[in-house]
Amino acid sequence: MSTLGMAMSPLRVVWWKEVKENLRDRRAVLNALIIGPLLTPLLMLALIQMAVQRESRQADQAITVPVIGARYAPELMAFLAEGGVRAGPGLADPEKAVVSREKDAVIRIPAAYPQQIAHGEPAEVQLIYDSSRGEASRTVDRVRTLVRAYSAEQGAIRLLARGIAPATANPVMVSSRDQSTSQSRAGLMFSMLPYLLILTVQMGGMYLAIDLTAGERERQSLEPLLINPVPRWKILLAKLAATTSFAYASLLLSILAFSLVGRLLPSDKLGFELHLGLAFMLEVWLMMLPLTVFLAGLQILVAGFARSYREAQTYLGLMSMVPALPSLFISMFPFKSAAWMYAVPLLSQNLGIIELLRSGSLGWTSLGLCLLGSTVLAILIVVIAVRVFNTERTAISG
Repeated sequence: MSTLGMAMSPLRVVWWKEVKENLRDRRAVLNALIIGPLLTPLLMLALIQMAVQRESRQADQAITVPVIGARYAPELMAFLAEGGVRAGPGLADPEKAVVSREKDAVIRIPAAYPQQIAHGEPAEVQLIYDSSRGEASRTVDRVRTLVRAYSAEQGAIRLLARGIAPATANPVMVSSRDQSTSQSRAGLMFSMLPYLLILTVQMGGMYLAIDLTAGERERQSLEPLLINPVPRWKILLAKLAATTSFAYASLLLSILAFSLVGRLLPSDKLGFELHLGLAFMLEVWLMMLPLTVFLAGLQILVAGFARSYREAQTYLGLMSMVPALPSLFISMFPFKSAAWMYAVPLLSQNLGIIELLRSGSLGWTSLGLCLLGSTVLAILIVVIAVRVFNTERTAISG
């Protein structure tokens, strides 16, 4: 056996021991390899399918909206009925009905409406609604769109009656040329995918990181392991390798699950397609590898300071909020990415995965900066963990 093989043998032994023990823990396997990587994509697919079906049903169904003063605008009522909005009986207190969620919206037509129409003046139609109620937005938008369409139609009729072409009222027209593709629209829709993948990595390695540090200290099995004639840095690297293995396996399963979800989405109804092909998977796997090592090392380091399993769970549970910060920042403050941003760990993975979703490719410079920044941070956290692991405090149980 070579010198390198002899040196690495204890590391492999400890790594395999930790992996086998963790595979026997059903709870850890369930969280790392099933719930984390599979539940989120399947739940997202179910929610999207439900939303599409709900939108389709609502678009086809006629709705009834209370109308106060419907008798003043019979032509408008007929136009709304053709668009699937029926006039319901008026209410004594429409504002209260809307605020109390009894009605989504109420139309009020003032008594002066017929005279205003007859004299060619702008006629007022009041739409009473509560903008803070998201479930009522579809009804409000539908009514508003129909009233605007009726207004445009009546305006064109007035112009024709005066011998003026309706186009005269629109001297400038905006001709839209949308350059987005179905793939780039999918990138906008799945902008939270980087956060979900990073969270999957954290969840995949969390239970093993806790069990290999605070858990062993609680069971008083850490001291016997550390008194073996094996350098502590090798034991730490073996624990880190085991944690990284589970975290990375969780990531691989999650990407495969999202790839399957992309094929099952109703693309014809959504207006975009999500194709996570082999090239996407390989680039994401490569991009996430050093970050996975960093997160695993950070989890072991943080859990190593805990005196009990429960205490370590609390620490790492709070730490799971960290990956959300770049995604939250990007969503709240949209900006054009710069080259240097790809050297910032966590931010670079967010930007890189979103760019892969939008355009299907990531430049070699951006990918190299992403790998460099995350690798430097991973090495730094491993060095810190080795130093902490070499202290006597690590071996003390209780």
